[in-house]
Amino acid sequence: MAANKSERALVDEWRDVLALHARTTCELDRALHPYGLGASDFEVLDVLAEGATEDGPASWRVQELAGRVHLSQSALSRLIARLEKDGLVVRGMCAEDRRGVQVKLTGKGLARHAEVRPLQRDVLTRMLDGTV
Repeated sequence: MAANKSERALVDEWRDVLALHARTTCELDRALHPYGLGASDFEVLDVLAEGATEDGPASWRVQELAGRVHLSQSALSRLIARLEKDGLVVRGMCAEDRRGVQVKLTGKGLARHAEVRPLQRDVLTRMLDGTV
């Protein structure tokens, strides 16, 4: 009986995590929609912006980016194509491996990220501190 109770608690905890993720993602999507972004779009911009230095934006290989934003490579490729169409990122061949594709923020992408970052952080604060 104790094993079943422990298993039930584990499953309940997992479902709570999933529900929090779903609620937070929906809230992010609603908040970012007026800026032409969704939660996954912003996450890609945010990871790309983290690598920026005073020399400019860093380039990330698509494979590395996929691991950071938890999207399949095909889903990420479609998302990057949309961001590129909107002028927020550029894609290019990887200098070290011509088979690889690199992505980096444009000036417009850096500006959009800076504009919506406080909004995204506010949503995360509200959703993850348990006040919602």
